[in-house]
Amino acid sequence: MAPDWIGDTFTSDTGWTHLERLVDVRNRMAGSDGEREAAEATRDALAEYADDAWLDEFSIQGWTRGDSAVETPTGSEEDAIALPRSPSGDATGEFVDLGHGLPEDFEEADLEGKVVMVASDVPDWYDRYLHRREKYYHAVEAGAAGFVYRNHVEGCLPPTGSVGTSEDPIGGIPAVGVSSEVGARLARRFDDDELTVSVDADVHDATSQNVHATLGPDTDEELLVTSHVDAHDIAEGAMDNGAGTAMVVEAARALAAREDELDTTVHFVCFGSEEVGLVGAAHDAEHRELDDVRAVLNFDGVVRGRTLKFYAHGFDALADAARSLGEDFEHPVSVTPKLGPHSDHWEYVQHGVPGYHVASDTDGAGRGWGHTFADTLEKLEPRNFREQAILLTELAVRLADDGFAVAHASEADIAAALEDEDLAEGMKITGDWPY
Repeated sequence: MAPDWIGDTFTSDTGWTHLERLVDVRNRMAGSDGEREAAEATRDALAEYADDAWLDEFSIQGWTRGDSAVETPTGSEEDAIALPRSPSGDATGEFVDLGHGLPEDFEEADLEGKVVMVASDVPDWYDRYLHRREKYYHAVEAGAAGFVYRNHVEGCLPPTGSVGTSEDPIGGIPAVGVSSEVGARLARRFDDDELTVSVDADVHDATSQNVHATLGPDTDEELLVTSHVDAHDIAEGAMDNGAGTAMVVEAARALAAREDELDTTVHFVCFGSEEVGLVGAAHDAEHRELDDVRAVLNFDGVVRGRTLKFYAHGFDALADAARSLGEDFEHPVSVTPKLGPHSDHWEYVQHGVPGYHVASDTDGAGRGWGHTFADTLEKLEPRNFREQAILLTELAVRLADDGFAVAHASEADIAAALEDEDLAEGMKITGDWPY
C-alpha cells in the first residue's frame, strides 16, 4: 500500500487552488500591484505550512505597456505588442525579413538603419536554442533601427518577452512582437519597403519582492525550492509560471507532513521579476552564502506536459537522482544533462551551485502558448499537477537527506561547459556572461 502522504498529495487541492488564485490576479507584471498581490497571497499560503514566511523587497526598473503597432506604406497598422523594456519611440526603416535570425544571418546582412524581423524559433538542424534577447542584440549591434519578433506558433498570437540587460535595463531600439500570420503578411507584402515600428511605454521606478519561507531542521546548509511569481501582463500566466509557484505551495504542504524526514533546512523562494532578467533571483543570490546552498530545485514550466523534464546542468548526482525517482515510481521522467541559462536557477548555477530547472516535456519547439495571450489555466490538467507534486515532494525529501551529496562546481568549470555547449557567444552578446 502506498504511504499516506502520496494519497494525501494526489487528493489535495491546496496547490491547484493557489494556481487559480494567481491567475485571477490577471496582471502579475514585474513591479506591478498585481505582482505584489500575488506575492502576498503566496506568502500567506506558505505560512500555513512553513515555520515562517516573509517578503524581501528590492528596487527594479519599472516598465508599463502602452499601445504599439507596425505601420505599413499603405497606411495600415498591423497588430503588435511591445517587448517589455523596449524603449518608447518610433523607428522607421527599410523592412528586412531575416528568417530565423541565426548569427550567420546577421553577419551576411546589411541592417544599418533598417527594421529587422526574426522568427521565435530555430531550424531543426541548428545545434542550439537562440534566445530572443540574443537575436535582439545582434540586431542592435548591426545598427538596426527597429526589431520585430515573429511568433512561429500559429493562432494570431503575438509573442512577448523582455529585452534589456542588467546594466542597461531598457533596450537600445524599439521592439515589438507580431503573430506568425502578421509576420507572414509583412514578409509577403512589404519586403524592402519602409515600415515604422511604434512603441509607447512608461518607464519608471518600481519595487518587486521575493517570497521566502522555511521548513525543517535549522541547519546551515539549505535546499532551495524555487519558482517565480511574476508573469507577463498580456495573459493569466498559468503555465509561466503560476503552476510553478502553486507547485512550491503544494510541496510545502506535503513536506510539512514529512518534516521529521528532513535532515536539511528547506528554504522556499518564489522570486519576483524573473521575466525581466532574473532580477529577483540575482538579488537573492547576491545576498546569500552560496556555499551553504546544497542544491536548487527550481520549478518553471511544470504541468505543461505530463512528463517532468529535469535540466541537471552537468551535475551527475542530480541527473542520477532524477532518474532514480522515475524508476522508483515507475513514472517516466526526462533528464537533460546540459546547461540551461534561462530561469532563476541560473543565478546560482553560474557560480557552481548544483541546480535543477524542472519543466515538462511538450510537443513542438519553443514556448508554445507561453509568452502569449494563450497562457491560460484551462490548458493545464489537475492530474498532471498532482502526479508531479508527488514526484517533486519525494525528490525534495531525497535531496534534503544526509545521505545525499552533490559537489559544487567551480565557476571555471561552468564557464568551460558554456563554451563547449556553444552558449557563451550568445551570453556575451546579451550581457549575461558573468565571468
